[in-house]
Amino acid sequence: MRKVKAWLQTIIDRLVKQWTPAKSQSLFSESELVELCYRARETFWMEKSMVSVKAPVSICGDIHGQFEDLLALFRLNGFPPEKKYVFLGDYVDRGPFSIEVVGLLFAYKVMYPDDIVLLRGNHESRPVNMQYGFFLECKKRYSTSLYEVFQYVFYCMPFCALVDKRILCMHGGISEDLKDFGQMDRIERPCDIPDLGILADLTWADPDPNIELYEDSPRGAARVFGEAALEAFCKQLGLELIVRAHQVVNDGYEFFCNRKLVTIFSAPYYCAQFENAAAIMNVTKDMEISFTIFRPRIKNKKKLTTRTAE
Repeated sequence: MRKVKAWLQTIIDRLVKQWTPAKSQSLFSESELVELCYRARETFWMEKSMVSVKAPVSICGDIHGQFEDLLALFRLNGFPPEKKYVFLGDYVDRGPFSIEVVGLLFAYKVMYPDDIVLLRGNHESRPVNMQYGFFLECKKRYSTSLYEVFQYVFYCMPFCALVDKRILCMHGGISEDLKDFGQMDRIERPCDIPDLGILADLTWADPDPNIELYEDSPRGAARVFGEAALEAFCKQLGLELIVRAHQVVNDGYEFFCNRKLVTIFSAPYYCAQFENAAAIMNVTKDMEISFTIFRPRIKNKKKLTTRTAE
């Protein structure tokens, strides 16, 4: 195990200390990435589909291949294991360095399994990341075989995290079908993400201020939910707050339904199109909440309020 930790530290050091866009291809062999994926899969396999987390903890939203921004957020907020993290999914696609993003996060996960939780987003699924950039990145830089190995890992990742039994974290949103947390323990992995049901909602669902309960989502997967649905869900499961990602928000975070839900987005200047900030939500041991904000320096770009991240 000592040799494994030493090897993992070299992976982390290369990515944190040596990486530049020009060096991205030369830092790793494909065999190293395959080995890292197999070790990450073993680590995820040991976790439940809903991971229990104790505060203090920092919670991050979508990263989408923006590796330089991931490093900037770590430098601003602290690296594992100095800080404990929950990431809400969508590590790949859109941005140019998805392999580096999952490489660093997988290395931290294997190195410090109790200090970083990596949840599955809707982009950690073959039908999505085949279309939005990750497949082509793997094919161009390494091979389609490596792409398949990454899917092997994604399909074993947990779907939600429960912080001190009071804050539920997921990528997408709540599910009308989730009546008690025992249902999460009965989810069998590895698994794909269906179009409907609990797993679809946890990875795809969105809040909608214009409805009360649940309606079909315009995304074509899962459902959207209103304030009444959210209040009933939190009451039934004894929750104080829902933390989710999945949508771009201008300030990096945005509350919904009298602060019963917050959307976190952690990829600033998303897709090089919007001047959105990134946010990290920090939860103290006493369950006090604050936000660390990272704003891009790019000027004169289109502003937004909330935008769907496919």
